[in-house]
Amino acid sequence: MRVIEPSELIINPDGSIFHLHLKPEQLAENIILVGDPGRVRMIAGFFESIESETENREFVSATGWYGTKRITVLSTGIGTDNIDIVVNELDALVNIDLATRQVKNEHKSLKIIRIGTSGGLQGDIPVNAFLASAKAIGFDGLLNFYERRNEVSDLAFESAFKEYVNWNELLPSPYVVEADHALFDRIIDQDFTQGVTISAPGFYGPQGRELRLRIVDPLINDKIETFRYENQRITNYEMECSAIYGLSRLLGHKALTVCIIIANRVSKRANEDYKPVMEKLVQKVLDRI
Repeated sequence: MRVIEPSELIINPDGSIFHLHLKPEQLAENIILVGDPGRVRMIAGFFESIESETENREFVSATGWYGTKRITVLSTGIGTDNIDIVVNELDALVNIDLATRQVKNEHKSLKIIRIGTSGGLQGDIPVNAFLASAKAIGFDGLLNFYERRNEVSDLAFESAFKEYVNWNELLPSPYVVEADHALFDRIIDQDFTQGVTISAPGFYGPQGRELRLRIVDPLINDKIETFRYENQRITNYEMECSAIYGLSRLLGHKALTVCIIIANRVSKRANEDYKPVMEKLVQKVLDRI
């Protein structure tokens, strides 16, 4: 059996994993991911008790109890590059013996739910709406670096999308991955709009915004808005979902993303004071996880 080299799996002197600074015993099987480190404290405020807290750079965590549920809430920072770190290290904590550096014989599956904010791409989705990502499209290209990428991707959707928008060959090839169906059915109710989420590798150009720099396809958002595939439509932009879905599928974990629409790119409306709405979404997820 392969022993994973120290250069490939870095473990801190205290036995915690390199970036997250978590030890295996500090991680719950139910995990909530948030982008903003400050949101960890807000969510942990709902816990009845807290077992452990860690902090390293943008990676802040708290593990505790919400009723009879043991939950870890962890901040990821922004972007799918950070998600590559987070999901791989979460998996290592439960499926690799950090002492022997060998993959465990028995696989453990985590439940990973991202709670975030997002920008709407359809005019009928109002600001402050709850959005559940049934599928994610990765504009970032992250999953393309891993074997078995095609096994977890909706290749027909990818092909139809690239043809419809006349995808620029200079850009990473997009990938499409579904949420975990069981987790989706458990969390999502009539309060959510369901849709397809684009994860972009940036906030400005990759999401069709222009400040002083022109983008290669000024009509990209218009084409995204009108794209349909088997009665599915693209509903929103954010920056993490695709990598969470793709890596979780490859590694055997269950993943779901739910967001608040804090701005609508079609109606040009936004809500900067969305914290009360976020608290309602957090409460709903905690009750159903």
